[in-house]
Amino acid sequence: IDMSSMDRLPGIAALADDLDKRLLVVLRDGRKLVGTLKTFDQYANLVLEDTKERIFVGDMFGEIHLGFYLIRGENVALLGEIDLSKDPPGPPLRQVSPAEILKAQKREREERKMKGPLKIKLDFLQDDGP
Repeated sequence: IDMSSMDRLPGIAALADDLDKRLLVVLRDGRKLVGTLKTFDQYANLVLEDTKERIFVGDMFGEIHLGFYLIRGENVALLGEIDLSKDPPGPPLRQVSPAEILKAQKREREERKMKGPLKIKLDFLQDDGP
């Protein structure tokens, strides 16, 4: 028996180590939340304090303050502790106001919507057939 694995908590109980720590939670719909884990239950439902939604668009990011936030466990895709002592890798991102990042996010979504039909039309025009 490997004794080093005996001191680790199995499954959801491992979250007990993360209580009162800053976590990044990525939801199934792609949203990214950062907050302090206050409690959890056997279904991996989480309660975060001082929660902010982080939105990334191009070289910008913004944070929308959400406060206390309850997350159903089935919506969690990824969960990890944030190491505040390390610099993020890659090029630096420019922080903008919540209003500015929401406007940029809306513009990005509209551009994606337009690309879908345009791509279908271009593929149709380029199809030479058999």
